[in-house]
Amino acid sequence: MKAQTLGGNAVFNFLNQPISAKQASLGGLNISSIGKDLGMAFYNPALLRDNMHGGVNAGFYSFAQGLQQYGLNTAFHVEKYKSNLSLGVQYLDYGNLTQTDAAGNILGTFQPKDYVIQLGFSKQYHERWWYGVNAKFIGSNYGQYQSNGIGFDVGLTYHDEESELQASILVKNMGAQLKTYDGLQPKEELPFDLQMGITKRLAKAPFQFSLTAHHLHRWNILYSDSTFNQLEAIDPNKGNSGAQKFLSHLVFSTEIFLNEKLQVNAGLNLLRRQSLNAYNLTNGLNGFTLGFGLLLDKLHLHYATGFYQQNLFHQFSLNFNFRGDPL
Repeated sequence: MKAQTLGGNAVFNFLNQPISAKQASLGGLNISSIGKDLGMAFYNPALLRDNMHGGVNAGFYSFAQGLQQYGLNTAFHVEKYKSNLSLGVQYLDYGNLTQTDAAGNILGTFQPKDYVIQLGFSKQYHERWWYGVNAKFIGSNYGQYQSNGIGFDVGLTYHDEESELQASILVKNMGAQLKTYDGLQPKEELPFDLQMGITKRLAKAPFQFSLTAHHLHRWNILYSDSTFNQLEAIDPNKGNSGAQKFLSHLVFSTEIFLNEKLQVNAGLNLLRRQSLNAYNLTNGLNGFTLGFGLLLDKLHLHYATGFYQQNLFHQFSLNFNFRGDPL
């Protein structure tokens, strides 16, 4: 019987990791948040706006076993064409790993890494609509095994400033793997995703709520490894009800504006929670994320954290304008 894995069966899955700490604090996935965080626009190009001209987003992510991520993104408004451009890079360093042969003999060490270089574009359509496109070159280097590919994101956003309502639809990671790791195996798919999101800021209270739905092109996205299930005598259909399959598509988040300079963010990613709680390895905080933002006139600092079983991740990002303009 051929083993099949549901979930995580695409190449370059690091593309789903946000470079913005604000997005990480909102459940790791948000395409409609109302604000001026350039890191959010790295993920959804339709959030790239005129007032981000000269902006810079720099991010750092630290996780278990020496995994570190670096991100840098900047934006420019092109007045002649009434459009916006962004240029960014995302780089993941997995640290030093021991390299061995098939018999276990140590051959040395290597430093696996993933990266993406991305060019973004956005433009306003009439008063309340924005559309955007990202084009990206993707690279991966695991010692002697190397791969690369190209990908595209297309986003559309509706923003009503009077009612403080914003909604987005995003087609994520269209493209192809150009070179496989060994040059022999068939090319793999990119982690394609169809997402929709909506955000509403309350008029008379300091709250902003978001609901994001992902993998709308596929009903069952719960992880199931048929080989593991067979070895452990696990019924893959047990407990995976229709309600669980539906909820696994959703990410809930809220932003609380304590004052003009301080906000608190929180999120719940239900797919992450269900995946991390699989096989009785539960943690009551799995899937929950938390963060804060310090919003100074010329510098915005964001921090995010959350649980992966017993491990915490820590993600930081800075937003500033290289021309010295207020944010």
